[in-house]
Amino acid sequence: MSTTTHRSRAGSAMNLSISVSLAAYLSLTALPSATAQAVTSARVAPAAVSQPTAEEQRSTLQVPQEILKSSQMKKRLDSFNKALSRVSTYEQAQKLMADTGRNVWRQAVAQAQGKSPQDAALGADDDRALYWTRLQMTLGVRQWKPPFAISSRQRGALVTRLERASRGAESVTFPSGGSIKHILITGFDPFQLDDDIRRSNPSGAAALALDGTTIRTSSGEARIEAVVFPVRWQDFSEGTVERTLLPYFRPGPEQVDMFATISQGGIGHFDVVRYNGNWRGGFPDNDNLARTGSIPVPAGLPTVNPQPQWTTTSLPYGEITAHGTGPFPVRDFTAVTEIPAGATDQVDQPDGPTPGSTPRAGGAGDYLSNEIAYRATLLRDALHASLPGGHIHTPVLEFGGSNSDPNAGQISDPVFLRNRAAITAQVRAIIKAAAKQLH
Repeated sequence: MSTTTHRSRAGSAMNLSISVSLAAYLSLTALPSATAQAVTSARVAPAAVSQPTAEEQRSTLQVPQEILKSSQMKKRLDSFNKALSRVSTYEQAQKLMADTGRNVWRQAVAQAQGKSPQDAALGADDDRALYWTRLQMTLGVRQWKPPFAISSRQRGALVTRLERASRGAESVTFPSGGSIKHILITGFDPFQLDDDIRRSNPSGAAALALDGTTIRTSSGEARIEAVVFPVRWQDFSEGTVERTLLPYFRPGPEQVDMFATISQGGIGHFDVVRYNGNWRGGFPDNDNLARTGSIPVPAGLPTVNPQPQWTTTSLPYGEITAHGTGPFPVRDFTAVTEIPAGATDQVDQPDGPTPGSTPRAGGAGDYLSNEIAYRATLLRDALHASLPGGHIHTPVLEFGGSNSDPNAGQISDPVFLRNRAAITAQVRAIIKAAAKQLH
């Protein structure tokens, strides 16, 4: 991903950030039996197809198609389309979504970790092929005309299942028993693609590269599991973050010992974000939709009442920033933008929020980076306040200077690949530094 801007502190233009996070997704609603639903096309005309989303429409453009042609994922996409054309019942469709989603996630992880053939033109830890493959698949499901009756709700549930599985949400597996610590990290899809459709998101790339890996620290071994979230306001409004994280924040054998939501932040540095604000700044998402206002938590999900204006990190930011984790400096970032108590104008506060203030940007801005950080730490406070966790901003991932024109450049270059690999390596080192504090 190249340099981007958004409205944030004091209304000034800053680098747009998206958290790595973990898209957490909605629980699937029970659906009617496919046995009762399946009928022949001679008896019932197929339901009308769904309209493609803005994201799905981009997947048909030249650059995404070029990325897919350069990717091993193209075979998965072709196999999925053939399998979908042979589906004769709704139950078969459900199984195809789950199996395909898990398989494309596993393939992307294996490629990122050098365990399967890699895409030379894209680089080992590329996140773009998975992103565009998923969108081509969901587009196919929306346009699919099955030989049986299917409602809009059922079609939407198939898309949701495919999305969830292909983001790693159904592949989180922590070892039970023993002394191995559990660490959950999240990343994001590429974004602001109308400015440069070639973009990658280093948080998503890091999630793929670290998923299922083990780190060894002076305090013992830790297993990292990862999930990648969409850059869409609506998914967040519907509780995708909370529903994904909830099983791992509650007490039990799968409970995590630490979590980190991760996203792309500023140029040339990492930030350990100290404060998260209850505010959406309204910048358009990947579906070109905007939201402004307080962050809504769906009814029925654990939360803190009344919902606080600010939440804070519980990551060991002092230990993280004190370690030499890689080539990029790591900042303990405390700045926010707020409307002070009794005031009407927003102001920048370099050392965190003042008592009674209303947020206009957290340390991660006012976009989905801040939102995933706020939601995850709010859920932490509702269930397990002592759980170490918070948000990390990566450096912006840029193309080389001679490849900066999105209309004339290549989908990759040596500078781009080198920087993405360096960011991924430093994310791992930061997680390792934080994990040393686990006991």
